[in-house]
Amino acid sequence: MNLVEQILAGDVRATARLLRDIDDQLPSAREALKQLYPHTGKAYIIGFTGSPGVGKSTLVDQLALEYRKQGLTVGILAIDPTSPFTGGAILGDRIRMQRHFTDSGVFIRSLATRGHFGGLTKSTNDMITVLDAMGKDVILVETVGVGQDEVDVANCAHTTVLVTIPGMGDEIQAIKAGIMEIGNIFVVNKADREGSRKTIRELKNLIELGLRRRDDEGWEPPIIETEALKGRGIPELMDAIEKHRRFLTENDRGQWDAVVAKRAKMQLLDTLREEALRELLRRMEARGENLDELVRKVTAKETDPYTVVQDLLQCELR
Repeated sequence: MNLVEQILAGDVRATARLLRDIDDQLPSAREALKQLYPHTGKAYIIGFTGSPGVGKSTLVDQLALEYRKQGLTVGILAIDPTSPFTGGAILGDRIRMQRHFTDSGVFIRSLATRGHFGGLTKSTNDMITVLDAMGKDVILVETVGVGQDEVDVANCAHTTVLVTIPGMGDEIQAIKAGIMEIGNIFVVNKADREGSRKTIRELKNLIELGLRRRDDEGWEPPIIETEALKGRGIPELMDAIEKHRRFLTENDRGQWDAVVAKRAKMQLLDTLREEALRELLRRMEARGENLDELVRKVTAKETDPYTVVQDLLQCELR
């Protein structure tokens, strides 16, 4: 069997090899993705976002355990901060999920952001495609905690879970105009801490003020209290996720089609951006243009970024 056939058969090593090639941006990975894409669309994708230290990894770990008890297979994509020294992922999330390493029904991959904003690495959507084609029933995507820029997760997931903890009231107020609007479900983790009632009250007030996803008309975002380390609240969170899945798929408002279309649009635009930039740089180098020299000219104010880009585009359109 070739690589694509092995992945479709659920081969872990073949999947790991392609994910590595995707992360390394090897051209061969694109051909494999083309063949895998028609086999996608079966997995349910759940995104987790929130500030650092709120317990996203522990929640993902607990959910994976519960889904496995239900006989479902799970893929986990954990976006780690990039090491400033090596450019690779620090792999903190993978360390926290060690108990799943011997379970063939769970596939875990840590990704480095490599300076990519939005909370997701640009390889994330392609890797979701691979895990979906591999046959995973549920894909859990955990984003690096960088605050309001983490809105990309809402475009790649079917259900987005926003995680916070008690004592972050000021932060909730600060982010209310941005990241609050991407959550389908809100989780107050470490709910045994002092101030949990106040945090829940603030979240309810913001939801009542209308700070919720505009594409979720008819859905009332629930607030779930959890203590992830103890497993408390995990069944309630799973129930909320399942209710949101049914809300999307069983009503006649076209929400499911809209969510799927939004994810396809994001993937298309990301791929277009990446391929267009790569092709322009390749053609620029073929003409003897030097990127560093252009940067020097822009820095010295001999030209500006807008003129440089316009010249490059016009050159290619002739």
